[in-house]
Order: sequence, then C-alpha cells, then structure tokens
Amino acid sequence: MKMLIKGGRVINPADNTDEVRDLIIENGIILKSSKSVKDLTDVDNIIDAEGMLVMPGLIDLHVHLREPGFEHKETIETGTKAAARGGFTGVCPMPNTNPATDCKEVVEYIVNKAAEVSPVNVYPVGAVTIGQAGRENTNIEEMKEAGIFAISEDGKSVMNSGIYRKAMKEAARLNIPVFAHCEDINLVEGGAINAGKKAQELGVKGITNAVEDIITARDIMLSRETGARLHLCHCSTKDSVEMVRKAKAEGLKVTAEVCPHHFTLCEEDIVSDDANYKMNPPVRSREDLEALRRGLKEGVFDVIATDHAPHHADEKARGIAKAPFGIVGSETAVALTITELVDKGVITFMEMAEKMSYNPARILGIDKGDISEGKVADIVIIDHEAEYAIDVNEFASKGRNTPFNGRKVKGRVVKTIVAGDIVYSA
Repeated sequence: MKMLIKGGRVINPADNTDEVRDLIIENGIILKSSKSVKDLTDVDNIIDAEGMLVMPGLIDLHVHLREPGFEHKETIETGTKAAARGGFTGVCPMPNTNPATDCKEVVEYIVNKAAEVSPVNVYPVGAVTIGQAGRENTNIEEMKEAGIFAISEDGKSVMNSGIYRKAMKEAARLNIPVFAHCEDINLVEGGAINAGKKAQELGVKGITNAVEDIITARDIMLSRETGARLHLCHCSTKDSVEMVRKAKAEGLKVTAEVCPHHFTLCEEDIVSDDANYKMNPPVRSREDLEALRRGLKEGVFDVIATDHAPHHADEKARGIAKAPFGIVGSETAVALTITELVDKGVITFMEMAEKMSYNPARILGIDKGDISEGKVADIVIIDHEAEYAIDVNEFASKGRNTPFNGRKVKGRVVKTIVAGDIVYSA
C-alpha cells in the first residue's frame, strides 16, 4: 500500500522543516518528503492536506488508562482510541492501576492487551515501589525487560527519600527516566483545590504551592546526586518554573511538562462546586498560570502532556470536596494548545510539535517524533483553523469529566496515522 499526503504544511522539528510538502508513505515508512512529488500512478490513497498542518504523531507522556482494575473509568482500548482521536500516536500509561504496574506480569498484561486492542503505540510506565505503597522498591530491571519505558509513582510521591534515591540510582544505571509526581502528602491535609480565595468561597480545604515545590526541590537534588534522568510531571507553580530553569542552567538531566488545564485555567475560573475543576495538582493562581506560560515561551518546559484521568460520572458528581482528582485530556489537548498558546503567540507550531512529539520521544529514547524520509509514518494532520465548541458526547474516552465542555476552541485533528495506517479520521 502506498499513500500520498498532499499539499500540507509539514512541521518537523527533527530537521526544522516548516513548508508545504507532499509525503509518500509505503509499508509504514515515509518514502519521500518533497515540495512536489511526481509520477504518482501507483498511489493507493491520496489525502488532501491543503491548508492543514502535517506533524509527527503526538506522544503523550502522561495518561491513565485505568486498566487493570478500574475498567469502569477507562480501558486500554477506550483510552487509546481517545488518544488517537486527539492526534496521539503514542501514550505512556501511569502505574496506579489495580494491581499496580509493579512487576513484569502486569507489564506483560498491558503490553499484550495493547497489542490486541490499541490503535496507537503504548509505552508502559512501571511503579517505583511495590503496590505503590512507598515501602519496598520494585524490580526495575525486570520490568524494563518486560516493556516499561520509565518509572513513576504517579498519583503520589515516594515520601521515603532513601527508597526513592535507590530507585533513581537503578533508573540511572538502566538509562530510563524517572517521571516525578511532586506532592508532599504530609502537607495536603485534605485539600481539594488551590489554597486561595476560591477555596475559601466554596468552603473547601486548599492545597498550597509548597505541597508541590518541596518535592520538586528534593527530586531535583536527588537527580543531581544520582545522575538519574528526571522528568517532572504536571508542573503547576511559579516556583517550579524557576527550579526547572536553574536545574537546566546547572546542566542537570531534568525535563518538565505542563498540562493544558494548567496553562489554560486558574482558580478564578472555578465558578461553582463542580468537581470537573478538581485535578491534582490543582489549577493555581493567575500569577502561577502566567509563570507557566512564560516557562513554555522561554523553553523552560520541554513537554505538553495531558494527565488524561478519566472517572465515572457518579464519582465526579459528589462535589469538589469528595470527588476524585482528575480530568480527561486526550481529546482536548490539541485544540487548547492552539487556542491558548499558538494563537496567543506563546509558542509556535514548531514549538508545539517539539513539546508534543519530538521532545517526548527524546525523553523516552525512541526513534519517533520525526517525519523525515526513512522514518516510521506516525503522523497527525490538523485543521488548525477549524473553530468549534468542545462536546463531550463526541469523546471516544469513557470519561466525560472535563471543565472544557462547551468551550469554544480552534484546531481539530483530522487524521491520525500510525505506521502508515489511518487509525482515526474525522
């Protein structure tokens, strides 16, 4: 099978390409990338991409597929179909499943199930401690052999620094990154949203910036000591921006991500006791939001990830104080990034492709995020001028828990292609 993607604006950070080109794909590989492809008599499928963006398939370093154990929220099949609809050709499912992804057997289950049902590439993340209980280290080497690409205790931090340091040393030896959820659980004290005026207004306990900042500082120090490649998940505070900036200036192996909800919303946007605004870390102050945007603009942050965290509607109906943390994000990330960052001059389309594809691939150590000739044809086609209102009823995810339902946005994924196969078409 031979496919032609014709007349699209090709954005490829790997070689800094930003121009109208044609791509020819054969047997899952990009055979030709040219301003004008001729002699097309044997092409089986022509995709007209005129006026659209053609980018490397997006890679989400932070999703919750919920399987095994929480299939009422999401499954590997529904979560990866949501990812495909969102333009992602690869996702990293976090280990806070039931049982936790803490041994080779669970890793093998995820790998095998994904091979059966997932339209996109799945790069599992293994737990740092057994059962994510924070008491005993997992066998990271065994999990790596089974198919993990990183370790994380996402959903919580490993509060025992000695256990965490041991894991970071092992990750450094095995050359896999550590994805850090930075939260000092001893400081949360039942908090549900940011500690500020909105928490007082709604009568719920707040979460201070120190909850994140203290563990961010600790993890950077441990990265310096162990040589581990540290990736800071879902940064939300102004001090996180500065700590990442300083770590990079020092030459440490530190990267960091921001989620669309954190660069789009602040606590002022929470209008009622609506648990669709409850996520961890919470949306912060206006000052924090602006600092995150500056961090993205100035290249402090390497990655835009979703922290896609689906929940059942009944769970989110309990109100902010009692509902679980988390919102879905796979199917809104592209539109929010274009609407809130690109169209507002915070980042360019090239930087969008870097932060959502090229850089995630480099962090994982995989040969993706590049649509040069000879590379695997993982591609997303985006109509960046399309305007519409987000509608949760169109989601492929089981989750509908988002504060963005009905929000007017710009930018729609038209096609997602994995190894030359169209896995989503609008």
